[in-house]
Parts: sequence; structure tokens; C-alpha cells
Amino acid sequence: MAEDDDIPLTGRVREKLIESKQEWAREGRLLTGTTADPSRDRLPPGQTLVKDWPVLDLGIQPDVPKEKWRLRLEGLVEAPLRLTWDDFMALPQTEAVSDIHCVTQWSRYDNRWQGVKAADLLALARPKPAARFVAFTSYDGYTTNVPLAEFARDEVLLAHSWEGEPLTRQHGGPVRV
Repeated sequence: MAEDDDIPLTGRVREKLIESKQEWAREGRLLTGTTADPSRDRLPPGQTLVKDWPVLDLGIQPDVPKEKWRLRLEGLVEAPLRLTWDDFMALPQTEAVSDIHCVTQWSRYDNRWQGVKAADLLALARPKPAARFVAFTSYDGYTTNVPLAEFARDEVLLAHSWEGEPLTRQHGGPVRV
């Protein structure tokens, strides 16, 4: 509204506008309704932001020597893979930054990971058209699965390092997805 407009804001309309702007300022929102601090939007409801990475496991932390560690990609693939640690480390390496939002209600921002992109592994194994899921089995016996399309996303990483250091076994090392 230009200053020379003859339409005055009076009464409750003016008060409501001022109240809204004051509330937005307290919340750090811009006039668009978005926040001035996007980091405030990163914490999902019910989560607590932590600085460290808590150790939460099933009570089993296998100590897998790197010389015995293997990564197998088999099943509905054209080229099954069985990678040693050295084979895995010889693949193209990637660094990525992401937040962790754990189901146990803690979150940690800006984790720096190093590892191999899942998409690079899939390019080597070449999943068959009938493949729809990826099943994981870890050395501690934990199993889970995800849709192949999710695993193939560009940001999915099989990480061997966190914050520039090798993953500890307490945090799923030597490799975690």
C-alpha cells in the first residue's frame, strides 16, 4: 500500500495486521510466512536436538575385521557382486552431509559422511526389471528392506566414515547405509 493511498486501515483490521506482524517477528517468519531461520524447521515434532551421536543398539556389536568384511549384492541382478573391503574402498568415494532423525526421538544436524553411493553399486550389479526391493542383512543379524527405488536415490550412501573418522562398531561400522 503506497503512502498516498486514501484507504486508511482502522480499528480491528489495523490491530489484526499489527498483531500478525508482531507474531511473525517473534517466530522469525518473513512476510511470506516462511521462517528466517530454516534450521528451526529441520527438527521434526517430538525430536530432541543432540550434539553427540547416541549409541543405541540391540546389545550386539560384532567386531568384524576389515579383512573378513564382505558386501554381497545378489538375487535379482545381472552381475552379482561380492566385494572385499579393499574392493569397496577402490570404488568412487563420495562425501555427503545429512541430518539424522532417529526413531528414538533424537536428531543431529549436519553429519558429514564418506562412502560409496548406492547408485554406483547398483550400476555395477544391474538389477533385473523384476527387482523391486533391496534386503539388508547385517553381521549382528538385523535385517530390513527398502524399495529399490528408494535405495537407488542419489543421496543414499553406504558410509564407512563419519566426521572424517572410520565408523565405529558402536555406530554400525565398518559400513552402514
